Amino acid sequence: MRRLPPLAALRAFEAAARRSSFKRAAEELNVTPTAISHQIRQLEETLGTRLFERITRAVRLTAAGAQLFPVLRDGFDAFERGVREVQQRSTAPSAVLTSTVAFVARCLAPRAAGFGARHPGWRLRLDATNSTVDLDADADVAIRYGSGDYPGQDVTPLFRDRFAPVCSPALGIRSLRDLRAATLIHFDWGPAMRDHASAPVWRHWLQAAGAAHVDADSGIRFTDEIHAVQATLAGQGVGLLSLALVSEELQAGVLVQPFDLALESFGYHLVSSPRRAQDPAVQVLRDWVLAEFGAAPPAQAPAS
Repeated sequence: MRRLPPLAALRAFEAAARRSSFKRAAEELNVTPTAISHQIRQLEETLGTRLFERITRAVRLTAAGAQLFPVLRDGFDAFERGVREVQQRSTAPSAVLTSTVAFVARCLAPRAAGFGARHPGWRLRLDATNSTVDLDADADVAIRYGSGDYPGQDVTPLFRDRFAPVCSPALGIRSLRDLRAATLIHFDWGPAMRDHASAPVWRHWLQAAGAAHVDADSGIRFTDEIHAVQATLAGQGVGLLSLALVSEELQAGVLVQPFDLALESFGYHLVSSPRRAQDPAVQVLRDWVLAEFGAAPPAQAPAS
């Protein structure tokens, strides 16, 4: 007969240790932070040792907690794999791919039917979020945008993104002088990325183009990239946009790229957990994503 602490207390500890936060563990388990704290206190009393050090707005594992955490994490991962395998025997298997809202809307959703054609019998679920998703629990594979530095994950580069001014041909933008009277459309990348040397912002593009006469801060700002794309499609101004996200409109002539100059920016990367490398869902998603994006970025029209 096994002598184990209550399962609820072990789940609370594992979630809090993985997320370094009682609050985030509570959100994951759909309970209150007080309930998490109570469960962990009971577990500490049962084991006769402290598992966490409480610090400002966070928690840190003690030596005993650090010893217990990987055992429970790997155990719960094994439970999840076992449950998933049983479920897949009785229902059509599903694969969850997560990426940014803009990339899902502009690049994945239009290609979704191709997944079923390539992997009959599988169901694809696209999770559109700008938050980082747990690839051991909440999704199978991610396409992430950034430098490619994702410690502890399996990372496969897909393609580097390029940004350039694009607009409706009705605006008649043909020269740098035309930009002075045009409305510039901005996507607010946030402080961390905005000041990065590779940030695709108007200030960097105008400097590279030698257009000192254009006010880099003028125009309309959006906190969601997809809204910046929509405003540009609506003819509201000139957007400094990802050429990958508007490739279809450039090919169709709905948008034009008036200038050859494009900024090299961060890249898109296929990311998955090494602990799930043999999972069928991970494998079918890797196969599909690499077939769609592994050779080259989405086709782009030449500058007009």
